[in-house]
Amino acid sequence: MSGHSKWATTKAHKFAQDAKRSKMFQKFSKEIMVAATIGGPDPDANPSLKLAIAKAKSRSMPKANIEKAIAKVKGGGKEGNNYQSYLYSGTAFGGVNFLVSCLSDNFNRLASNMKHYFNRVNGNLGKQGSVPYVFEQKGIIEIPSNIASEDDVMMLVLDAGALDFQNENGNYIIYTEPNMFSKVKQALDETFKIENYITSEITYIPNSFVDIPEDKNEQIEKFIDSLEDDEDVQEVFHNANF
Repeated sequence: MSGHSKWATTKAHKFAQDAKRSKMFQKFSKEIMVAATIGGPDPDANPSLKLAIAKAKSRSMPKANIEKAIAKVKGGGKEGNNYQSYLYSGTAFGGVNFLVSCLSDNFNRLASNMKHYFNRVNGNLGKQGSVPYVFEQKGIIEIPSNIASEDDVMMLVLDAGALDFQNENGNYIIYTEPNMFSKVKQALDETFKIENYITSEITYIPNSFVDIPEDKNEQIEKFIDSLEDDEDVQEVFHNANF
């Protein structure tokens, strides 16, 4: 299959921030509520909700938290109606590309904050809603390699429609087109009865990277932290190679 990917590199910071568990779970709860409000609280009949739940589970969000978020919608709550999704792109630090996924109930606050964050580092915001060419939306599934043999897993997922399969650091990483993600995951679920995924989501992956000098690492980390700490920001993607 294709050569060594940098998925492990690009996810490192995002996963390190999982220590901020309370804030992370709040973001997942918001995403689940919005999906349940739009498409209904039954994940089997609501693909968007099913994806949101799978993503939350892969980041160790407790089942009780997931059920609580869905229950708010089942109980007639309309919290999810208050939020709209937004996508911001920008560049900073000598050409590093950033993509910021947001769910907000206050567009003016969000727009003002995005301008502030990027202006503070002499960056440039792109057109709201646009995705830079360096990012591709893909499904990613990561599972421990002790699930089954490499050949068995690779053949299964490729037959189910996966784009790529890699064996990295004791884990299998499977890439799909967004519209094939659920089919590939279902094949894994049914064949290997996987309960816990390391990663299970549709996300944005950079196809080119900008190497960062060591003396710039801390500055960029702080910038990403400021974005991730914003209540309206769900996820931050970038093509910095630290």
